[in-house]
Order: sequence, then C-alpha cells, then structure tokens
Amino acid sequence: MSLINVKNLSVGYGANTVLRNVALHLDAGEIVTIVGPNGSGKTSLLRAIIGATEPKSGEITLQPGLKIGYVPQRLHIDPTLPITVERFMRLSDGVTKAACRIALDAAGVPDLLKRQMSQLSGGQFQRVMLARALINQPDVLLLDEATQGLDQAGSAAFYRQIEAVRHDTGCAVLMISHELHVVMSASDRVVCLNGHVCCEGAPAVVASAPEYRALFGTGTGGALALYRHEHDHSHNHEAAE
Repeated sequence: MSLINVKNLSVGYGANTVLRNVALHLDAGEIVTIVGPNGSGKTSLLRAIIGATEPKSGEITLQPGLKIGYVPQRLHIDPTLPITVERFMRLSDGVTKAACRIALDAAGVPDLLKRQMSQLSGGQFQRVMLARALINQPDVLLLDEATQGLDQAGSAAFYRQIEAVRHDTGCAVLMISHELHVVMSASDRVVCLNGHVCCEGAPAVVASAPEYRALFGTGTGGALALYRHEHDHSHNHEAAE
C-alpha cells in the first residue's frame, strides 16, 4: 500500500476549480517532485493532502498512523519578537531539548539552538523549518517550495540535505519545486501539474514529454542535460569503485 494515495481529486474555491481528477501516489522511501506553472494547483494539492483544504470530489487515503512533517512555502516571524530556535521548536507540546538537538543535526544546523530566529539567514531559517518538520520522525516530508528566496547554491545545499535525510531516515518526500535543474537530479519521479496531471514518471521521461515541453519550453533540455551528466557521473563513479 502507498503511504499516500490520491484518486480523482478535484479542488476548487467558489466557482473556480483549480484541480481536476488528479491521481497521485507516494510510496515508502521515494522522492517525488511536483512541478507546474504558477496557478497550476500545486499548493492546493498539498493542502488537500494535509487536510487544510476540503476537496470538491475524489479521495485521499493515508496509510494508517502515517506521520507527516510539513515545511511551508514561507513563514513570517515578527523580527522584533525575541524567540530562540529552541523556543520556536518547542512550541509544540512534549518536545524535549534533546529532540530539538537531534532534529537540528539531521537538518544540518546543529549549532543554532540558542540563536534568535530573527538573526538567521534565509538558508538557516529554512533548515530550522526542516528540523521542526523532522522532530516527530515523520514517515513523509511535504515541502512546498521550501527554497523560495534562497540563491542557487543555498537551494542546492538544501536539497542535498533532503536527500541525506531520506538516506538516513528512510522517510518519503513529496515536494513542490520550481527549480527544474534540482528536480532532475534529486527526484525518483516527477509529476507535471497544470490543473490536472499532464505527465509523470522518471525525470528523464518527463523532461522529454511534449506536455512538459509545452509548459516549460525546450530550454528545459538544459535541466535534463544536467540530470544526465550527474547521473552518468555517479554511475561511472560507482563503477570505478
């Protein structure tokens, strides 16, 4: 059984339908990325999965007892509010300092416990958000464009951390990303969304699909070239070992 199974999902706000008959599944341990233009319904899909948006029709089935960690697109904290990283992470009941340390370590920022949230860089802030999502040892991580506002190097480092988390914990990852070059190197499967599922499959398959090219242009061949280069390089490296 898949961890998350979405069938014939339609979501709308008033008379405006943003998703029609969407099917999606997420299996244990895999990284699946949702791509699509602005307004294509990507965030609405994630909100429906976590129960924050009521679907018009269709069904969402979660594996019984499934634990989900969610990293939102952005979170504004008043810069004048004096709150440390530890205090922020312990806003939920029952979170221990030890659990905070473990989660921050897993997110790659073990030394931030006593820092003020207002003093963090954009990349550090997103790592703390990731740590907070990891604190209950989730089976699934949901990421809604979690690197928005970071530069390319910061984004790449963040997604490498996500891959490390998947490797170390075995959790599955479902993420929205607009960074096509990252998607191609970090994902097991890609789902191209534009109000409905246009195409899906392995990154190389999706990048060459006409529906994908119609949305993103043939320039995304560059993303595919990068994916192939990294993929071939890693295979050659393994062969050399």
